[in-house]
Amino acid sequence: MRFGPVPLAEARGAILAHSQRLGERMLRKGSVLDEAAIAALRDAGRAEVIAARLEPGDVPEDIAADRMAAPLISPLLARSRAATGRVNLAAETSGLLRVDADKIDRLNGIDEALTVGTLADCSVVAARDLVATIKVIPLAVPGMLVSVAETLARQGKPALTLHPFKPLKVGLVVTELPGLKESTTEKTIAVTEARVRALTGTLLPPRRAPHEEAAVAAALEALLGEGAELLLVVGASAVVDRRDVGPAGIVRAGGEILHFGMPVDPGNLICLGRIGPCPALVLPGCARSPKQNGIDFVLPRLFAGLPVRPADLMRLGVGGLLKETDARPLPREKATAEPRVGPAPRSAPVIACVVLAAGRSRRMAPHNKLLLADRAGKPMIARVVDNALSSKARPVVVVTGHQAEQVAHALGGRPVRIVHAPDYADGLSASLRAGVAALGPEVAAAIVCLGDMPLVTGRIIDRLLEAYDPDEGRLIVLPTFRGKQGNPMLWDRRFFPEILRITGDSGARFLAGQHLEHVAEVEMADDAVLRDFDTADSLTTLPQRLRPVTPGG
Repeated sequence: MRFGPVPLAEARGAILAHSQRLGERMLRKGSVLDEAAIAALRDAGRAEVIAARLEPGDVPEDIAADRMAAPLISPLLARSRAATGRVNLAAETSGLLRVDADKIDRLNGIDEALTVGTLADCSVVAARDLVATIKVIPLAVPGMLVSVAETLARQGKPALTLHPFKPLKVGLVVTELPGLKESTTEKTIAVTEARVRALTGTLLPPRRAPHEEAAVAAALEALLGEGAELLLVVGASAVVDRRDVGPAGIVRAGGEILHFGMPVDPGNLICLGRIGPCPALVLPGCARSPKQNGIDFVLPRLFAGLPVRPADLMRLGVGGLLKETDARPLPREKATAEPRVGPAPRSAPVIACVVLAAGRSRRMAPHNKLLLADRAGKPMIARVVDNALSSKARPVVVVTGHQAEQVAHALGGRPVRIVHAPDYADGLSASLRAGVAALGPEVAAAIVCLGDMPLVTGRIIDRLLEAYDPDEGRLIVLPTFRGKQGNPMLWDRRFFPEILRITGDSGARFLAGQHLEHVAEVEMADDAVLRDFDTADSLTTLPQRLRPVTPGG
């Protein structure tokens, strides 16, 4: 193909490169110039046009696009007519699109003139959704290139296949524990039913059961008796082992566990099993949320009639990081069912850090443990506050009480807000109330740090911040080490009124037991979150560089 300026005297049969408005008439890009078009150009004062002239063997863009599209068509995929070198392929029904990425890459590697763009492999599509577009870039291409593309597209399995969803009957078991709110169970059922309906399925009447192996097994057997073709278990407590209550219930009902866990976050804690030919899943806690999570990688495959094997789950890691971070904001409440549409970023929630430093240090009298300097000359409270300042939590609020002026002086002008608790002698709750009451309305949550835990680093605090997720119901976050709960604890703003009502020498930990459905535990690599230092003997167990000279040092 020759391309460039063409005198009108030589333009007959050439392909117009750019649209031209000639008074009331429009000559459109791609038009083949005939005598009438050339006359109109001449009358408009044009002496030449930018055009393409075919050489022997060249194929015009629309014909080339037609020929490329033909071997990419498979059952349940429809195509548009070719226009401006483009053919679109669309779904004729709802289903799961499978894409042979290697074949598409090879087609696109033939020449820059020939392109095929598709949705991602395993995209969920509805009827009439666009799934692929074939675009020929120049106005014409050598026929040899088109022949190569046709041959490649016909080799082996189809590059594009649409697997229609089957209207499965789905059985749901929801387990319950004391303290689990009825509203949480109702929301879980509603969210699950919405997922099932979106995939053309029907949710059988859900079965509620105590969070016990035998009860889960009985509920599963009953659902199978009602014709369930897919079984789901949502536990009141997240599954942590393939021998936990939910998986054990599947086994007790005559089934087996095929795989536990997958590289998708949120959604790591999914358990894949089956009872006879019926798939049985124990869902991760994030399945309570309507936002995209790991279950949305698995359910569509099951509804499309595709096998889901352990190896299939293990290959979901690339693209499996769904959780938003400060560096890569991804607000799932704004994400659509079509992942090809990019969500709009949002700012991270404001999470404050409240450092409690008001205590009387009675177990270390006459010394105030918070004011004892380590080998580097830094008081314990200063080290704790420095750790807080190295995290992403802001603002940092320090609550003072006993020896308030000395504690404030020890902080040496650090960028913190100091709040005094005048009733600090009443106990821990007084300090906690003062810190929470000082937080402004812009604060979405607060992490409460104890002033005598200098081993809690900024990274530990950040891990707790990262686990906080109101969309998924992770509203109370606490660290654990080998299953034992520690400090600091993070609280969503909705619990502030309850915290402000606490009295006596008590913290807020007991509230977590009243809101189990909102608790997220984060396992830590060491026991720093369990170690507070409030006696002379405990100070001797600090790392050497952090030990004070007195007492016990």
